[in-house]
Amino acid sequence: MKLAQIEAEALSLPETERAKLAQKLLLSLDNSSESEIAESWLDTVQGRARELDEGIVEPISADEVRRKAQALLR
Repeated sequence: MKLAQIEAEALSLPETERAKLAQKLLLSLDNSSESEIAESWLDTVQGRARELDEGIVEPISADEVRRKAQALLR
């Protein structure tokens, strides 16, 4: 099976299944354990929450993020 075919099939999956697949693919690239990855994500989330609470950054809606991501992929 060629990469283009795999990509097309993956993109046709429902959003939740694409997210699960993306997570598995990303985990396959990293030698870190799941607990190390979870800890890293927790650190990132806590840092971002602190930035929001302190007014350092402004929140962006999920719809806006999706629009920007789709524009970059075109």
